[in-house]
Amino acid sequence: MTAAPAPSDSGDLYLQYGCGFSAPEGWLNFDASPQLRLERLPLVGRLLRRGKGFPAAVRHGDVRRGLPVEAGSCRGVYASHVLEHLAREDFDRALAETFRILAPGGVFRLVVPDLETYARRYVARLDAGEADANDRFMDESYLGARSRAAGLVGGLREAIGNSRHLWMWDEAGLAAVLDAAGFTAIRRATFGDADDPMFARVEEENRFQDACAMEARKPGPAEAPSVAKE
Repeated sequence: MTAAPAPSDSGDLYLQYGCGFSAPEGWLNFDASPQLRLERLPLVGRLLRRGKGFPAAVRHGDVRRGLPVEAGSCRGVYASHVLEHLAREDFDRALAETFRILAPGGVFRLVVPDLETYARRYVARLDAGEADANDRFMDESYLGARSRAAGLVGGLREAIGNSRHLWMWDEAGLAAVLDAAGFTAIRRATFGDADDPMFARVEEENRFQDACAMEARKPGPAEAPSVAKE
């Protein structure tokens, strides 16, 4: 059953997707984890809960398939360490959905592992003659797997965990795709440099380590491209 849209047409919502256990006050928090759905099952949910489980404020929602909020309803959108877990085509769908739900002038801030940082570290280790440079790159970037999950249970746990990185990004690549998706005012971001204080509620400093953070805006009415009259 699809969740009802959050009631708002004022463009004042703040929304983060791929939130995990982060559910700050004043934000709509969505996650697409199968584990979240399992935990919300009647009766058996408690038996399937692993560790502390998802906070009650976290709602199930998949940005690739569309989130249950109105177009233009969000003043701010945040995504931290989730977009690298999407296949390239799904990443494009996520950007399009982010653009849809943002209000004109709304801000999108995102954080992903920085491919350039890992690549430069890998090359530096190669130049230093470190024989395990390859292994360390694959481990740190989560682009590889030391072993395959064994059995049905192992396969299910791996699918639920979704820890592997499917497509990694650097600043130049993100700037290009954000521009192609229609965003403006694209810039590299750092922890705590958002003008809107609401982002201080959702951002965590450790998530910016070895990461590429970007900020972009949905164009406001004055920035909309004009249509030439015949």
